[in-house]
Amino acid sequence: MGTNEPSAVLLQRARAGDRAALDALCARYLPRLERWAHGRLPVWARGAVDTNDLVQVTLARTAQRVEAFEPQREGAFQAYIRQALLNELRDVLRKAARRGDHEQLASEPVSHEPSPLEEAIGSETLEIYDAALQRLKAEDREAIVARVELGLSWPEVAEAIGKNSASSAQMAVSRALVRLAKEMTHAGARR
Repeated sequence: MGTNEPSAVLLQRARAGDRAALDALCARYLPRLERWAHGRLPVWARGAVDTNDLVQVTLARTAQRVEAFEPQREGAFQAYIRQALLNELRDVLRKAARRGDHEQLASEPVSHEPSPLEEAIGSETLEIYDAALQRLKAEDREAIVARVELGLSWPEVAEAIGKNSASSAQMAVSRALVRLAKEMTHAGARR
C-alpha cells in the first residue's frame, strides 16, 4: 500500500498523519540510507553502535518530526534525512573522540539544508560519487569521508585514519581523492 506512489505524495500523506504513508516512506528510504551510510563510520569510532543502527535511529527521529517538515523543492526529504544521518554520524564521532581522550570536535548546529557536498556536485553526480566511494578500499574511503564529508581538520584526519602527522594525512587524502576521481570517471562513462 502506497509503495508505488511518488515520495512527494507519501510525504504529504505522512505529514497529514497517515501512518501507512510514513511506514512506506521509511521502507523506501531505509535501503538508500543504508547504502549511503555504509563505510562512513570509521572503525575507530565504532562502539556499541554500527552504521545500520544510526540509520534506524535517524529514520525513527525523522518520523517523529515529519509533520513539521516543510519540503521546499523536489528531493528535499531525501536531502533532509541524509543531513540528519550525517548529523548522527558527527555526534557519534564527537562521542568517540571524547571517549578516547581525543581533541573534541567543534560542534555544528543541526542543518536541514542540503549538505555543501550535495549542493556542490548535484544529486546525479552524488550517486556516482557514492557508488565510486564504496568501490574504494576502506582506508581510502575513511580518509575521504573524514576530510570531505565530515570536514575534519588535518590533525583530526591524521588521528582518525591512523597517520602520524597532518601532512601524511593530507597525502593520504590526496591519493584517495585521485583514486576516487578515476572511479567516478569510469562510472560516469558507463552511464
